[in-house]
Amino acid sequence: MGKVLAIANQKGGVGKTTTSVNLAASLAATKRRVLLIDLDPQGNATMGSGIDKSQLERSVYDVLTDGCSLDEAVQRSEAGGYDLLPANGDLTAAEVELLDMKMKESRLRYALASAREAYDYILIDCPPSLNMLTVNGLVAADGVIIPMQCEYYALEGLSALINTIQRISSVLNPGLQIEGLLRTMYDPRNSLTREVSEQLTEHFGDRLYQTVIPRNVRLAEAPSFGLPVLVYDKQSRGAVAYLALAGELVRRHRKAAGPVAI
Repeated sequence: MGKVLAIANQKGGVGKTTTSVNLAASLAATKRRVLLIDLDPQGNATMGSGIDKSQLERSVYDVLTDGCSLDEAVQRSEAGGYDLLPANGDLTAAEVELLDMKMKESRLRYALASAREAYDYILIDCPPSLNMLTVNGLVAADGVIIPMQCEYYALEGLSALINTIQRISSVLNPGLQIEGLLRTMYDPRNSLTREVSEQLTEHFGDRLYQTVIPRNVRLAEAPSFGLPVLVYDKQSRGAVAYLALAGELVRRHRKAAGPVAI
């Protein structure tokens, strides 16, 4: 059964969508079957996957509100080598419409129930706020990947997110846990970066990914071409870092699964 991972942080500009798109492409490059779900009304993961959000006939909005099946809405990202459940501005309306629906927090979870066998990894790119869309992402997920910059305000926001994850785990999704914390836009020359990184290591230990994502011009350029950085410039430091992250993720899950009975 596929692993469902929400990529979340209520702070904007920390690299959630960059991580979602490039981790999906890197996992696909290792021959994993991957579905990326764009749960952000901005639709940046959709555009970064090479799909025009203005031309969508079906999107995650229809899946959440109209009972549309995943198969009807999922598209293939030829650029990234993975499947995509796209989003556009229509999703803004879903934030309001979901409030009046039954099982409003679990709409995405039920939509994914039949798809988990078809994929090795399902990644959910959550919006930069703790709204009903993010709640749907967290209720549907097995674990949460938290991308964050190593700066003071990032630590402040992290505690709020962890509290939210704990509340959802206690009430709506008992299996939910923090999968890992990912340091993004990492610059080891910055003393504050090093200090915050040390604090994260002290508090989170093994849950902090060893892989760090560096500041990289190619990573910033790739979305404007509708490409993951692995396709845009596979030799770049950003591409190498996300391939390393995919490898670390797969090794962790293999280790957690333990030996396979024969």
